[in-house]
Order: sequence, then structure tokens, then C-alpha cells
Amino acid sequence: MSHVLVLVDAPEGEVRKSTLELLTLARRFGRPAAVVLQAADPAAVEQLGRYGAETVYVVDDPAARDFLVAPTVDALARVAGGLLKSGDLAGVLTGSSPDAKDVAARLAVRLGSGVVTDAVNVEAGDDGRPVAVQSAFAASYVVRSRFPAGVPVIAVKPNAVTPEEAPVEPAVEQVQISFTDLGKGARITSRTPREASGRPELTDASVVVAGGRGLGGAEAFALIERVADQLGAAVGASRAAVDAGWYPHSHQIGQTGKTVSPQLYLAAGISGAIQHRAGMQTSKTVVVVNKDPDAPIFELSDFGVVGDLHAVLPQFSQEIDRRRS
Repeated sequence: MSHVLVLVDAPEGEVRKSTLELLTLARRFGRPAAVVLQAADPAAVEQLGRYGAETVYVVDDPAARDFLVAPTVDALARVAGGLLKSGDLAGVLTGSSPDAKDVAARLAVRLGSGVVTDAVNVEAGDDGRPVAVQSAFAASYVVRSRFPAGVPVIAVKPNAVTPEEAPVEPAVEQVQISFTDLGKGARITSRTPREASGRPELTDASVVVAGGRGLGGAEAFALIERVADQLGAAVGASRAAVDAGWYPHSHQIGQTGKTVSPQLYLAAGISGAIQHRAGMQTSKTVVVVNKDPDAPIFELSDFGVVGDLHAVLPQFSQEIDRRRS
């Protein structure tokens, strides 16, 4: 089997769960190889090997971190080009953040290949080549895309699969690259660490609890936060709640906010306008609490409660405590 390159997302050296998911998916149609754009941290290399990365390509050059997107494309294209020459490249997988999708699209152009973004799964076709699975039109359709030619480049949403260990002893290869001047057109001038909330990153979380206009005010988000903390979940908000100033924009879910694809999505007081649904429609299980039985979000729900969230959520929280006691 040929190699599948996986772009590693490891801010501050910590490999994110989404990368381990990509390594798991890569094993379905090839032999995983990881591309790391920073110094090779031994703990990170060990973790990548534990999830099946046979080779870890290390590009330890400040340009890969200090400039936007293009140097990452240069690095991936260099590694992919070397494998292509030997006929040993089955595909490339990246995450589905805005930067990662930009990288995937640019890389596909460099390789003369096709690209699929926002995939919710990757399957092995009858011919052994990958099939990218997408969810479209508010989860009304499942789209399966094949790549008749070229090297498949696929950007995959978080929570596409549960990471599975497949321990190997990875070979570490240092890669030296001369980055193009064009790739250095936009420099990152500063980074400000986000304040830690103790909750998981919204786009990576396997459980998300979100609140909307039905909360009635900023103080009611305490209900959302309590349930989220009980479930080990991230907190999200609809555009209406964010626009009203009830919760920070960084937590907005929707077409103009963040896209999430958790195993469980609990929506309280959210009507389900198409703008919001576009950001959470690929959630595996959707639970809705809304006092309006005709709210559009019920069309996406697996389980629904028609009732006042200010009465339902406290009861739900108490039941969680009771079952854990």
C-alpha cells in the first residue's frame, strides 16, 4: 500500500485529537505518514507512531510557522512530490479549519489533483482509492466523491471517526526546504494565547451544548455552561445570541461562525435558521430543547423536548447529578 500524508495539527507541540482521527482514516486506504511543521518533539513523535504513522516528516523551519499558509503548502508539496516520483502516494489528508482548507486547495493545484473539503468520512472504494463523504443541504443528502485521477486531497471535519491505536515505530526524516519568496508575502506578527476555559476547543469537541435567543439574556448562559461542564462539553451560541452580546463571537456556530461536527449536539433555545444549521448539520446526534414545536431545528433532531429550557435544563442537570451520585 502507498503512503497517505497527514498534515499534523500540533499547536505548542501537543498533537490534537483531529490529527489522530486523520491517521485512523488514512489506514483505510494506505500507510499513514505525518508531516510536522516544527521541531520533532519526542512525545509527539511517539504519539503519532502509536496511531499508525510509519514515517514522520519534520520541517523545522521558522518560515513554516511565521508566515501564512503558503510555506505549509511548499512543505507538503515537497514531501508529496518526493513520494509521487516513486509512485508511493495514495492521498493527502488535512483538517478542516479555514487555514487547513486553504492549504488543501493550494496543494491540489500544485499536484494537479482534485480536492474535497468538509468531508465527514473517508472510505476505501472498491479500487482501493479513497472516497470522500460529505453531508449537504442541512444533512438532507450524503455525497460520495471519487477521484478518477491524480492524488486525492481531502480536508476532513473533526469527529469523523474515533481515533484507534495501531502502534508502530516511526521513522523520523528531516526535510530541508527553500520556501518561495511568494510564500513569504504575509507574515504573522504576533500571537496571543486564548484564555483557557477548561473546556474543549469548540471545533474539536465531541460534545457541544449551545444556546440561542430563547435563553432571553446573557445571564441564562450559566445554564448552558453548567450542563456543558457536567458533560465535558464545549459551549456554543447562535448568531442571534452573539449579536445580542450575550456570548463571545468566538463561540458562534453557523455559516458566519464556526462549523462543528460533534458526536452529541444539544441545542437549547435555538430556532434553527439555515445560517445556524449550516454550522452543525453534520452532528451525529442532535438533541433539541425548544418551546416552539414548529421550530425548524426539530427537523434535524434525533431527540426533542418541547418545553421551556429554563425548566428543562435545570431538571436535566439535576438528573445528571443524581445518576452520578
